[in-house]
Order: sequence, then C-alpha cells, then structure tokens
Amino acid sequence: MTFDILHLLFRGLCVGIAASITVGPVAVLCIQRTLSKNRRSGIVSGIGVACADTFMAMAAFFFYSMLQSQIEQYNTLLRIVGGIFVVIVGVYIFAQNPVPQIRRNRAGKSSLWQDFASIFGLTIANFIMVIPYILAFFAVFDISSGDIMGGGFGGFVRAAVVIAGFFGGAVAWWTFLAFFINLFRRRFRPRHMLTINHIAGFFIGILGVYTILSTFFDIFPNVGH
Repeated sequence: MTFDILHLLFRGLCVGIAASITVGPVAVLCIQRTLSKNRRSGIVSGIGVACADTFMAMAAFFFYSMLQSQIEQYNTLLRIVGGIFVVIVGVYIFAQNPVPQIRRNRAGKSSLWQDFASIFGLTIANFIMVIPYILAFFAVFDISSGDIMGGGFGGFVRAAVVIAGFFGGAVAWWTFLAFFINLFRRRFRPRHMLTINHIAGFFIGILGVYTILSTFFDIFPNVGH
C-alpha cells in the first residue's frame, strides 16, 4: 500500500513538473521579475502559478477520471491522443521565441502579495488552454481511474496524493527556475531563453513520442517475436 501511494505521488510529481516546463507568458513574467526585482519575487510568482495550476489540475483530474470510468475501453486511445497532443505542444514550444516578449515586459514595483495575486489571476484566466494540457500529461503518465477508484476514504486519499504530487512538482520547478535565473542573473541574456525553449520543447516532444510508442507496443506485445 505504501509503495502504491509513493508511486502515485511520484507520478503526480512528474505531471506537475512536465505541465510547468513551458516558457509561455507566465513563465516569462516569473523570469522577468526574478531579473528585474529579486529571487523572492520570482519564487512567489512561481508559487502563484503552481497554485492556479493545481486548482485546474483538480478539475482536469476529476474530468479525466470520470471520462476513463465511463469509457474504460478507450484508455489506450486516450494515451495515444494525449501523446500526440504533447508532441504537438513540444514542437510548438521548440518553435517559440520568447526573447521579444521578455524585452517588452518590465516588472514594476509591487509587493510579494501583488506578485502572487497578479500571476495567479493571469494563469487562471488561461484555463481553456491549460486544462487540456494538464489532461494530456495525466494520460502520458498513465494516471488512470483505477488509481482512485475503489470508493471510500482510500480513493479520496489516492486522489489527494496525486494532486499533492502535482503541486509539489510545480512548486519545485518554479523554485528551481527562480534560483537558476537568479544565480546567473548578471550573465543572463534574453536569448538564453531561446535555448531553454529548445531544450524544454525537445524533452516534452520525446515524452510524447515515448508515450505513443509504449502504448503501441502494449497493443501489439508480440510484434517482432
């Protein structure tokens, strides 16, 4: 039982990290605040993103679990579709150039609370784009309805563990990013974000391809024998 819980926590952690590794508008804002203000501003802004993403992950996880329980026979299809979506997102991230946006943004004077609240609201406002993205990673990391079904308190605990893992992964990523950017802030240039974009897009794309291939070989386990 303990191993199952730790495994769920780890998979939730992976979803939280994977869903956070994008250099979109909120990431650009976190980076800009770290560069223009200080590390604390970047971390607090990142926690704001993580909190907003976690609220949306709750909705996404509930929807994903309900969808799987209703059409369990399409679990494989959901993983393949999720993998394809993640590949598309990876290619999109790889092709994006955040440099102009970083140069346009200038972090003004604001309190840490204002940093948190403003980026929390900005992230929630993009729920139409964020929720499908999180859904895809639930499919990629194979978090299924079977993980939380079984009813009663046990099912609730398993669902809570997944969400706690997601939040922990998201906070870990944004904290790492703020520390990393702050560490090299004197030598950091906006063009370095292009390299980060390429690396993030590449790994996300590879994750999607791996999901598709692993699902394919699950369908045809005897191929090549």
